[in-house]
Amino acid sequence: MYFSNKNNFFHGIMFHHFHDDNFHKKSQGSINQHDFYKLIEFVGRENILNADEFLLRFKENKLTNTNLCLTFDDCLKSQYDIAVPVMKDLNIKGFFFIYSSVFIENPDLLEIYRYFRMNFFKNVDEFYNFFFEVYGENLDNYFNQRKNIIDKRKKHHPYYTINDIKFRMVRDAILNKDEYQKLMFKMFEQKKFDPKGLSDVLFISKSNLIQMKDLGHIIGLHSHNHPTTLEKLNYNEQLEEYTKNQNIVSKILNCRSTDIVSMSHPCGSCNSDTFKVLEKLGIEIGFKQMMHLDKNMKKINVSKYEIARQNHADVMRMIN
Repeated sequence: MYFSNKNNFFHGIMFHHFHDDNFHKKSQGSINQHDFYKLIEFVGRENILNADEFLLRFKENKLTNTNLCLTFDDCLKSQYDIAVPVMKDLNIKGFFFIYSSVFIENPDLLEIYRYFRMNFFKNVDEFYNFFFEVYGENLDNYFNQRKNIIDKRKKHHPYYTINDIKFRMVRDAILNKDEYQKLMFKMFEQKKFDPKGLSDVLFISKSNLIQMKDLGHIIGLHSHNHPTTLEKLNYNEQLEEYTKNQNIVSKILNCRSTDIVSMSHPCGSCNSDTFKVLEKLGIEIGFKQMMHLDKNMKKINVSKYEIARQNHADVMRMIN
C-alpha cells in the first residue's frame, strides 16, 4: 500500500530518467515502461489527477490527502519516448517542467555530464573515484566535518548513495560553475568523450513539446540554465533565469507568457527571492523535491511554491 502516515498529504510523484532497449540506456535511477505501469498501479490510478484538475483543485483548496499528480523535470527525450505513450494509454496528463537552455545554441551541460558518467565508466562509483582523483585534493577532513550534513541528506534522500551526496557537495559547495566545467572537460579529454551533437538526442524537441501540450499535458518552468544552487543567485539573476525560461517556452508553444503558470525548483533550490520572482511572473504553483519539513517550514505544502514531491526511486523501493 502506497499511502502511510509519512505521505498522507497531496503531492506530486517526481520523474527524471527512463530507459528502453534502444537509445535510452539503463542508468542510475532510471525506469522502463513496465516499471512505470507498475508504479502507477501501486500508487493507485484512481488517486492520480490530471495536471489541470490538480492545479484547479489546488487553487480552490479542494485537494484531498490522497490526491497525486505526475511531474517530470529536465526536458528529457526519454520521458517523451517512454513515459508519454503510457500516459496516453492510461489517459493521464502530467506536469512537464522545462529548462530552456536546451533550445538554444549553448545549452547547460548538466545532462551531458550525467550521460558521460553513466556511459563511460563500469559503474557510477568508478566515475566518482575518477572525479575525486582529477579534483586532486584530499577531502577526508572536509567530509568528516560535515558528517551530520551527509547523514541528514541521506535520511531525506535515501535513493542517493554516500558518494552521490559527496559528489554533489563538491560540485555545489566547493566548485563554482566554471571550475566544475573545467574539471569535467579535463575528464572528457582523458576519456576521449566528444559531447557534440548529443543534445539533439537527449532532449525533447520543440515539436515534441508542442505535441505534449496538444495532448493535454501542462508545460511549466524549470529555470533557463538549471543552476544546481539557484538560491545562491541574487534576485535579479533569478528573475532573469525565470523570465527567459518563461519567454522561450511560451514562444515555442505559441501562447502568452502569462499562460505558463507552473514550475519546479531545479535541484529543489530556492529562497524568498525565488518566491518573489515567481509571484511577479504570475506562477500559480511550484513543486520542490522533498517529502519532509525543509528549513523554516512549519508544515508540508506550506506555500503554493513548496508543494511536496515523492521521488519515483523511493516509490520503486516501496514496490520492490
